[in-house]
Amino acid sequence: MPLLLRNYLEQATERLAQSGVHFGHGTNNAHDEAAWLVLWGLGLPLDTDTTEHTTALTPEQCQRLDALIAERITTRRPAAYITQEAWLQGVSFYVDERCIVPRSFIAELIAEGTLDLWLSERTERVLDLCTGNGSLAVLAALAWPEVHVTGADLSTEALAVAAINGERHGLAQRITWCESNVWSGCPGPWDLVLCNPPYVNSQSMAELPAEFRAEPALALAGGHDGMDFVRQLLAAAPQHLSAHGVLVLEIGFERKHFEAAFPNLEPVWLSTNAGDDQVLLLTADALGVPA
Repeated sequence: MPLLLRNYLEQATERLAQSGVHFGHGTNNAHDEAAWLVLWGLGLPLDTDTTEHTTALTPEQCQRLDALIAERITTRRPAAYITQEAWLQGVSFYVDERCIVPRSFIAELIAEGTLDLWLSERTERVLDLCTGNGSLAVLAALAWPEVHVTGADLSTEALAVAAINGERHGLAQRITWCESNVWSGCPGPWDLVLCNPPYVNSQSMAELPAEFRAEPALALAGGHDGMDFVRQLLAAAPQHLSAHGVLVLEIGFERKHFEAAFPNLEPVWLSTNAGDDQVLLLTADALGVPA
């Protein structure tokens, strides 16, 4: 009996579900991960309705898909590294092992217009610090055509990937990429700073599944309490933010450690589909920027 796409997808889903792989790099379950790999392996759009696809798979196609699913299981590499593509807010980005797979909740705040409430006609210079593959910088440039965006990262390898994405979206003239150790290469002043820094605490780093250990530790590890980079960021922020500027910072599940490290700060916590305590906003006033 010919094997249809939906039948193969059922089998692939079961293989992934039984294999112990970890999700979280674009999908959160075995079915979606299998669909991503299977549709990509067949050269079909990721929004293909697999129930309506009635053409039988060839033996060669099945063999190719078997190899893809086996690679995902045996190597524990995220599917985004295998396909060299990740999606964020419906936008496609190139990705490889030189950077982490983009998944920042700041992207949601950009796309849904939440941050627009904190911006004004004076918002002209936007910095995406710890830009990684450049996804937030690209989304910012797409959302706010009147601003110039700078994407900064300590990793020159990640910046090479970011440049690919800038070109991919026709934004090479509106995004500048620069190497920077925290603020060193991007003094500003900035009207808006977006930052998804390394914030995973040391205990959590030791417990990460293999898929996350496949990513550059430089982009994840935040020291004992996850706040090493954030301390450097906020200590010098008043010298690099404009008087009307705002800083948007993602800290994941580290709110307890953030509040312990910065008890006198009064951030605004921004709601995302992950909850109300993973992304915060600090105004120039809250950071003590001179008026």
